[in-house]
Amino acid sequence: MTEEERLRDWDRQHFWHPFTQMSCWGDDDPWIIERGDGNYVYDIRGRKALDAIASLWCNVHGHRHPRLDAALCTQLERVAHSTVLGASHPPAIRLAKALTEIAPPGLQRVFFSEDGAEAVEVAVKIAAQYWQNLGNKKKRIFLSLDDAYHGDTVGASSLGGFPLFHGVYGHLHFPVHRLPSPWLLQGQLQGDAGAACGQWLQALEETLREKSEEIIALILEGGVQGAAGILPYPRGILAGAADLCRRYEVLLIVDEVASGFGRSGTMFYCEQEGISPDLLALGKGISGGYLPLAATLAQEHIYAAFLAPFGEARQFYYGHTYTANPLACAVALENLALFAENDLLVRVRERVAQLRVGLDRFASLPYSAMPRQFGLMAAVPLRNPQTGSVYPYGERREYAVCRRAREAGVYLRPLGDSIVLVPPLAVTAAEIELILQVLQNSMAEECTV
Repeated sequence: MTEEERLRDWDRQHFWHPFTQMSCWGDDDPWIIERGDGNYVYDIRGRKALDAIASLWCNVHGHRHPRLDAALCTQLERVAHSTVLGASHPPAIRLAKALTEIAPPGLQRVFFSEDGAEAVEVAVKIAAQYWQNLGNKKKRIFLSLDDAYHGDTVGASSLGGFPLFHGVYGHLHFPVHRLPSPWLLQGQLQGDAGAACGQWLQALEETLREKSEEIIALILEGGVQGAAGILPYPRGILAGAADLCRRYEVLLIVDEVASGFGRSGTMFYCEQEGISPDLLALGKGISGGYLPLAATLAQEHIYAAFLAPFGEARQFYYGHTYTANPLACAVALENLALFAENDLLVRVRERVAQLRVGLDRFASLPYSAMPRQFGLMAAVPLRNPQTGSVYPYGERREYAVCRRAREAGVYLRPLGDSIVLVPPLAVTAAEIELILQVLQNSMAEECTV
């Protein structure tokens, strides 16, 4: 038995993969990724593919970046992990300060965690305890969106609107009031973004007018419903929501786990609408795609509600063993330094414009519906060219397209009926064109068999 055969056998016998129907695991010859270099990954046979999903939307500067590798090694020579319960360490202190310097105004307090779902979970618990600490016991409900996705912990999935992902856990979830998806509302209004924004904000105000006394917070993803299939909001949703939440004394949580750290073309999408939420959840790109790390940033008035004499027990009783891991914080600091030194966001905006033009080719193809784009992320819906309809879910045609693309040198993943393009922020112009051309070819080949 070869080493590859042994690994594949152990993989099937012991490794339970996330979001995966294990009864058919291995049917599409999944690669075993052994190494990365720049914007590419390599499997154990040496096959090379452009990482067009940024290793699940988190890679920023490419794999094995020398500066990030060096930051990790330098910290490893000092200490790999030390608790921050009753102690602190320089990388976490410096990273907290650095995040407040690039965040929207007023977000001066940083609580670290390990992943985006936990960053949301932290925001949920902070928001709920905030009102309790102020003596307001009436506020018991969160406000979210249909088709929302905020992670898969019980608290985060309570806020989600995905029956496919979370329906089976409904009996575990806390109550949430939901508003319509802004993108789907825009579709119902024949694509009129202005009308959709106005109608959605009207629905929000009506809800707040009726229920604000019991609503803890409104949570919104940062400008796009990502896991729902890259569904951008009409511009003005966040700014209007921030204004209404202030007016009706409801907290605003913005989840920029997916959209933050340059993915929108600015460091955070909040900048584009000129808002500073009460709580901001961050993850994915925070460590450049190297190590598990996330953060929840809070306004000073939120933080102040947790300050009291020790005996009153108002402190935030939350934390994990690896909170603010020094290795992750050290790499994250170097990641932020690379943003600042390399004018990365200027080049990201160039690639965003290139992607927008390049996606036009799919609009008229018989095996695609209209693509959707938000910053440097896009979704290209697959369609049966004979019927114009979505392929049956169980047919896994989108996976077959991605397998063809991978064999042609581009690593992609499906999301529902669409193929998503979320390359590292360091992607080049030539690599954007490669992704688009390989996807087009792969869709054409798979849909004409």
